[in-house]
Amino acid sequence: MNLYTKIIPILLIGTLFLRGGTLMNDEEVPRDIVIAFKVGTAKELARFFNDNLELAVGEKEDVYSKSQAERIMDNFFVNHPPKSFEFIHQGGKESARYAIGKLVTFNGEFRVYLLLKKNDKGRSLIHQLRIENEIE
Repeated sequence: MNLYTKIIPILLIGTLFLRGGTLMNDEEVPRDIVIAFKVGTAKELARFFNDNLELAVGEKEDVYSKSQAERIMDNFFVNHPPKSFEFIHQGGKESARYAIGKLVTFNGEFRVYLLLKKNDKGRSLIHQLRIENEIE
């Protein structure tokens, strides 16, 4: 093996590591939110919940605490294991962003609406989350 075949994979992994996590462009929703939806992990998604958030999932629509919202999302992911997820539109300004996504599960397709606002520490948190059945 030559030197390049050893160095290039290390550089690629290092670059991916540095670009992942919470480092993001101000124009985008944090990548970890996308990953949480793709794998159906309510615990990871809840890391981005505000202390209280407006949540609408199926029959449940109210303002919930972070822990209540996490339980509701956990139940949703158990009943609707994800196949894929992608944001199809994002917008807003630096202090408040919105995103619309498409969640494909083994039990149907859903439209996901997010409203994120920056807290006093500059971290984007979900203030509103709505998941609706996709009507084709």
